[in-house]
Amino acid sequence: MSRNSSMITADRATHLKIVVVALLASVTVMIVGIAARPQVDQSATAQVVKPTKPMLATGTDLNTIR
Repeated sequence: MSRNSSMITADRATHLKIVVVALLASVTVMIVGIAARPQVDQSATAQVVKPTKPMLATGTDLNTIR
């Protein structure tokens, strides 16, 4: 069994091993990502907040670039 220290001199079996390891790693990352996402509560409802009186929001951003 020879050691392949370079991708250029690697044989077909080494390339296949690299592809399989990369595929397994990507599937593992996808499974962990799907399992780690937060669970959505289907019974949750949104609450609408209505303003009590009209208001005016203004602002001045005087950023000078020199």
